[in-house]
Amino acid sequence: MTIRVWDYLLEYGKEREDLLAGVEQVFSSGRLVLGESVEAFETDFGAYHGGRLCTGVDNGTNALKLALEALSVGPGDEVITVSNTAAPTVLAIVSTGATPVFVDVREDDFLMDTDQVEAAITARTRALLPVHLYGQCVDMAPLRGLADRYGLKILEDCAQAHGARHHDQLAGTMGDAAAFSFYPTKVLGAYGDGGAVITADEDVQRNLRQLRYYGMDTAYYVVRVPGHNSRLDEVQAEILRRKLRRLDEYVERRNAVARRYEEQLADLSAPDGLRLPATAPGNRHVYYVYVVRHPRRDAVLEALKEHDIFLNISYPWPVHTMSGLADPKYPAGSLPVTEKVAGEIFSLPMYPSLPESVQEHTIAALREVLAAV
Repeated sequence: MTIRVWDYLLEYGKEREDLLAGVEQVFSSGRLVLGESVEAFETDFGAYHGGRLCTGVDNGTNALKLALEALSVGPGDEVITVSNTAAPTVLAIVSTGATPVFVDVREDDFLMDTDQVEAAITARTRALLPVHLYGQCVDMAPLRGLADRYGLKILEDCAQAHGARHHDQLAGTMGDAAAFSFYPTKVLGAYGDGGAVITADEDVQRNLRQLRYYGMDTAYYVVRVPGHNSRLDEVQAEILRRKLRRLDEYVERRNAVARRYEEQLADLSAPDGLRLPATAPGNRHVYYVYVVRHPRRDAVLEALKEHDIFLNISYPWPVHTMSGLADPKYPAGSLPVTEKVAGEIFSLPMYPSLPESVQEHTIAALREVLAAV
């Protein structure tokens, strides 16, 4: 038995009838692009987030890019974010012509260190882009205060935080706009690519609708540039609409998996050994991934392969260390916490349908490996 951090087949077996009925509904509808399913999903996803306006797009990267453009971020602007994130967060900033500005993360929960943000603000700063990482939210109150004081926009990166809450506010409802990815591994995942942007601002919503559809309000007539072909697919929208009804159930199952890890690995937790995830105050974690730390991470991962357990690292290379995104303003050591944790973090298997027997086997193998490294 090969164990990996994610698998969808058991979940698909349980939901197959409903999902295939949705596919049949779309194929029989007579409308395959921007039809009833996209509209229905946008309505339902917006309603889940307290009545926000929702625009479905083709993937999470373009959700970020279009959201930045809709917030009037462009060439010459700066956007403050973190380097401990998936590269698309930063690629979206760069694609608008803006410049990413990095602050470090906190060592206990890997989230943006909001105490560092004000010092990074310049006359060119246009937006703050906090990443709700691994399934929990950044502390948004300090960012809101800074945004109001300096006249900045806040775009929340919610790709890993569907259903997460911060002091009972849903991720995605605390900024000027929020971008979501529905890549299959996500807490709310499609069976292919998909994304969405939500906002409470009607002007931003109008910009988004134009941006995703060639810059058009009406077919064949461009009213703005840039314009993109970034529409959410009808089939994926219908699948997401049906899975959205089960989102809270997925979150509860993920939390159950997390509790088992904590209960059975807590005795191994130590500053110089295995370190389990920390939940920031006021957060409801949804555990998109279950990220632990160990100073001898690479040796641990190699040893686990002998047990047919193949785990991921999210993320092994901080964005500012990648050759394609390197910036001389960020030499080695410039983001010390980000760089330190990148050498220690790895993810244990985490998905709603993870069998308890598979988790127990993983835990037993991990305990054996940690006793030997």
